[in-house]
Amino acid sequence: MTKIAVVVGSTREGRMTDKLAKWVAGEVGKESEVEVLDLRDYPMPFFDEPASPRYNPNRTPVPEVKKWLDKVGEFDGYVLVTPEYNRSTSAVLKNALDVLDYQMEQKPVALVAHGSTGGAQAVATLRVALPGVGAISIPQALFFSDGVGDAIDEAGVLKAELEAKPYGPAANLKAAVGALKWYADALKTARK
Repeated sequence: MTKIAVVVGSTREGRMTDKLAKWVAGEVGKESEVEVLDLRDYPMPFFDEPASPRYNPNRTPVPEVKKWLDKVGEFDGYVLVTPEYNRSTSAVLKNALDVLDYQMEQKPVALVAHGSTGGAQAVATLRVALPGVGAISIPQALFFSDGVGDAIDEAGVLKAELEAKPYGPAANLKAAVGALKWYADALKTARK
């Protein structure tokens, strides 16, 4: 079965990203094996290695980073769920990408963002960064412009009126998840 990680790209107190990630994981879990990876569970130092991880054959990551690398390598695809901070993604999510070497190589990534403009600039930032770790950003993305705190409850359930909108967030997420699974299955076969 296809294994997908949903990454919670915020660790700050009072975040809403975890609610959005729960909702996303519920949809992903309908077609794939899903695991939510909360960056709070993977506290890492800021990247400070002497060379890019992809170009350091003698690399020996610290244990906190090694734990993250081992976990990320287990999956066939990813959904990065990010807030938009100052017209970009969160520093903690960018750092989690910066420490990778080949764990996401030739694997697809779906992007889900939230913020006043639906996190559009956070998605744009991630689309620029992901090729650096060999990941493939799928064309579909979800720009969640409704207030997450009001739209999704603690259990990760989207309000019924948003669920029912024909071109709303539920329909967009379903399309993105379907595309992610297609890419994950195709690329898994190609990597063999």
